[in-house]
Amino acid sequence: MAAQILVVDDELDMLALLAMIIAEKTEHKVTTTNNPLEVPELIKTGDYNLLIADLKMPGMDGVELITEIRKIDKHIPILIITAYGSVESAEEVIRKGAYDCITKPFRKEQILIAIDRALEWQQMKKELRQLKEKTVKRQVIKTNVEHIKR
Repeated sequence: MAAQILVVDDELDMLALLAMIIAEKTEHKVTTTNNPLEVPELIKTGDYNLLIADLKMPGMDGVELITEIRKIDKHIPILIITAYGSVESAEEVIRKGAYDCITKPFRKEQILIAIDRALEWQQMKKELRQLKEKTVKRQVIKTNVEHIKR
């Protein structure tokens, strides 16, 4: 299944590298921007399955971006990429709602595995939500039938 991936990084070389890796090794479609302020609108108007974002960007950093995106889409997985990797920064972005945090420099395989895992996680969460909805609907029907029988 080809996914729609949005990548944001203020470094144009990193955007080009990520787009090239994804395009060469997967069937996913990639949209890139070097302006984090555009991302909330892109998420609102697009149908993205994954957001990959740099942690340190001018205008809006990765932590602020996570907060803004979670107001729009609670379910999209967010991968944060950072050259300033520390346990504390990784914990903070995960606590804010990122799926994972990857430290630069990274290997191609590392980013591809993270993308696959994030998309699988998104699919499992979607299926879980659907199963919960079906369970609730069945319970409501069962309750209504029992009520009618009385």
